[in-house]
Formats: sequence, structure tokens, C-alpha cells
Amino acid sequence: MRVSAADVIRQVLTENELDFTETTPGSFAADLPGERKLKTGVSLTVGAQAVHVHAFVARRPDENHEAVYRWLLERNLKMYGVAFAIDHHGDIHLDGRVPLHAITPVEVDRLLGAVLEYADSSFNTILELGFATSIRREYEWRIARGESTRNLDAFKGWLEPR
Repeated sequence: MRVSAADVIRQVLTENELDFTETTPGSFAADLPGERKLKTGVSLTVGAQAVHVHAFVARRPDENHEAVYRWLLERNLKMYGVAFAIDHHGDIHLDGRVPLHAITPVEVDRLLGAVLEYADSSFNTILELGFATSIRREYEWRIARGESTRNLDAFKGWLEPR
């Protein structure tokens, strides 16, 4: 069973033309390309009973922790296959476990899609809630020096003076 789950994961990663490494047999690391979060690293590890799915989303928020973590927990109610979690540093991850018998090409593709969708669609909100002061400071620094603010376009609505 363990080999077949690894074979299925390898097949899906290859068919989707994702760059991946297999660090040890059954342990995969891949980068999922996004739009807001340009790249989400995901690992899939085949265990004795289940496949563990793990992805880093964002570092510990600088501010407004309660609002960030509450927003993540509320999102968890609507998610499939993975859920937001925080580690002992407060960094934000997506984490899940899927039983080996459920590992099919369709299911692996669905899990990768869920990781990508949740990381990508949540990224700007996490930044707005947890890093607003830093983003505003960066914006003001760039404006004062005549630098491009293009990388901050997603936050224009609340950054620009009204």
C-alpha cells in the first residue's frame, strides 16, 4: 500500500508538471505556483496509515494576532482535506492527513488544489490583518524615495490616502 500511494503522488506531481523532489522514498516536496502567494511549498509524506500534507503559508503575524487566528479558524469550517494550523512560533501552515486507502490520482489532485487555493486566496487577508503596519511603512518608504509600489498593488485600496 505504501508504495502505491507514493506511486500515485509521483504520478500526479509529474502529470501536473510540478517541480518536486523525493527526499526519501515516499516523502515529496513540491512548489505550487500561485497568484497572490507566488509559490507555496507543499510536502506530502506517505506514512504507515496515512499521507500527511503540510504547507507553509505565512510567518507569525507582527500584529493583530487574535484577529488573524480567529479568521483562520473561521475559514477552517469551510475547508476540505487540510486546515490552518500554527506552530510553536506562531507561523501559519496548512496541515492534513488522508488515509492511504483514499489516495487516488483524483484525491491527490484535489488535495494539491485545496492547498493552493487556501494558501493563495488567504494570503492577502493574512497580510492585511497581521502585517498592516509593516506594509504601510514599506509603502511610505517607497513613495518617499520614488520607488515602484507595484508589489503592493493588492493593498492599494487601504494604503493610498483618501
